[in-house]
Amino acid sequence: MSRLIKNTFKIIGASPGTSVFIGDQKTNEIKISLLQYNQSGFLEKEIKNLNELENIDEKSYINWLNIDGLHEIKIIDYIGKKYNIHSLIIEDILNTQQTPKIEIFDDYIYITLKMFDFNETKESINVEQISLILNDKNVISFQEKTGDIFEPIRKRIKETSSRIRKLDSDYLLYSIIDIIVDYYFLILEKIGDKIEILEEELVIEPKKNTLKEIYKLKRELLFLRKSVWPIRENVNKLEKSDSQLIKKSTSPYLRDLYDHSIQIIDTIETSRDLLGGMLDLYLSSINNKMNEIMKVLTIISTIFIPLTFISGVYGMNFKHMPELEWKLGYFIILGIMFLISIFMLFFFRKKKWL
Repeated sequence: MSRLIKNTFKIIGASPGTSVFIGDQKTNEIKISLLQYNQSGFLEKEIKNLNELENIDEKSYINWLNIDGLHEIKIIDYIGKKYNIHSLIIEDILNTQQTPKIEIFDDYIYITLKMFDFNETKESINVEQISLILNDKNVISFQEKTGDIFEPIRKRIKETSSRIRKLDSDYLLYSIIDIIVDYYFLILEKIGDKIEILEEELVIEPKKNTLKEIYKLKRELLFLRKSVWPIRENVNKLEKSDSQLIKKSTSPYLRDLYDHSIQIIDTIETSRDLLGGMLDLYLSSINNKMNEIMKVLTIISTIFIPLTFISGVYGMNFKHMPELEWKLGYFIILGIMFLISIFMLFFFRKKKWL
C-alpha cells in the first residue's frame, strides 16, 4: 500500500495530462515491433529508431504497432503526438494502476485492461496492464514488459487464408481482447484445480496452511473480478457505439466476447461461493477436531475422578484406618481401581461416546 501511495504522490500538483510513469519498471529497454498485413502479404520488423515510423506505408496495410515497456516517457510521448493521442490518454497509458476502461473519440478508441498469464514453474498468476489504441488502419498496444500471449494472433496473421487477413483493424482489436479473455478462462481453470485440491484436503485432514491458501485464492478471485467486470461494460459499449471505426461485420464477434465475459463473471462468483463454503467447512472441521480432542480428554478425566478419590482417601494415612494394615490392601485397591476403569470404558462405549 505504501508503494502505491508513493507512486501516486509523484503526480500530485501536476497539471492534467502530465506524462508520468507510475508502476514498476519491468524491462530494461523499450522494444517496438511493427506487424503490417493485408490480403496479399505481411511485413514484420523491429523498430530500432523512431524515425523509421515516419517512413512506413500505413495506408496499404493494417498496422499493429506493439510497444513493450512504458518507462521511457519520451518514446510514449512521441507515439502519442504521431497518432494524435490526447495527453490525458497518454497519462492513463503510463499509469499501470489504471482501472480497466474505454474511451471513444471521433478518430480513435482507447481501451485499457488487465492481461493475466499463469506461470507454470512458480504456479502463480502474472498480471500486466495493456492499453490499446484503435484508429482507421492502426492498432497500437502498450505493454509493461517484453513477452505476451499474442503469438497465436501473429501466426494467424501470417496465414494467407485466415479471417484476420481479410478484415479491418477493428477485428484485430477484437482478436487481441478475445485472447486476453480466453486466458481468463485458463486462470479460472487453474484456480478451479486448486479449489478441488483444497476441498479434498479439507475433507481428509485440514492443515494450518489450508486457511492461507483459501484466503490467497479469495484475493486472486477478487482481483480477477475487479479486472473482468469492466470488460463486460466496455465490450458492450464498444459494440453499441456509433463509431465508424467499428464495422458491422465485427459486431457479432463483440457480442460473443460479451457473452464470454458474462460467463467468466458467473464462474468467478461460483468459485467465490465455493471458497466461502470451504472457509466455513475449514472452521467447522477445526472445531470438530477440537471437540474430539476435548471429548477424549474429558473421558480420561472422568475415568480418573473415582481413581483420584480412592487414592486421596487412602493417602490421608489416619492411624485407625483398618485397610492400612492389610497385607494385600495395596493390590486389592489397585484391582478395584482397574475394575472401575474397565467398567467406565465399557459404559462409555455402550453409550457410543467412544
